Amino acid sequence: MLKVGLTGGIGAGKSEVSRLLASYGAVVVDADKIAREVVEPGTPGLDAVVAAFGPDVLTADGTLDRPALGAVVFTDPAKLKILNGIVHPLVGARSAELERAAPADAVVIHDVPLLTENGLASLYDLVVVVDASPQTQLDRLVRLRGTSEADARGRMAAQATREQRLAVADLVIDNDGPLEALEPQVRKVWRTLEERAAGEQGS
Repeated sequence: MLKVGLTGGIGAGKSEVSRLLASYGAVVVDADKIAREVVEPGTPGLDAVVAAFGPDVLTADGTLDRPALGAVVFTDPAKLKILNGIVHPLVGARSAELERAAPADAVVIHDVPLLTENGLASLYDLVVVVDASPQTQLDRLVRLRGTSEADARGRMAAQATREQRLAVADLVIDNDGPLEALEPQVRKVWRTLEERAAGEQGS
């Protein structure tokens, strides 16, 4: 099994890279998806979030109000740390469970937005960083996702810098250009990962 950490700043296009890798045969463990699952209604995770931040972070039907919670934590590093302290251990436990269920010869892609921020690079055999300039990230967040510029800048500022992400990268996918330039790069990275996985099996 080859364990790969995949990361990139918000708006860099990591989700598209993850989707392509899954289409080639990778087993993708999506930390964002798991982070949503561990705070669904009825979970200990949601109970802990409400205990920490109050009932205002819930919608009328009892689900987590993500925009409301985001408005609280993305402007306050101390509160973000509290939230991460609740969610990250739950995500880690579920991710490990999914990894154990993967075939022995699998390339397991751990899609982890905050890999750099949380010092997780050493957990993986390789780290792949999806890279885009801050200007490109901002443009995508505002133009494609409809995020306000102030909110987009706040979310970017809460993450690691481009330089910090690149410092932990074993492989870099440049996604500053158009979507059609992305697929050939991802396919090349996939071939590299397959070769590395075959080597791991043979050793």
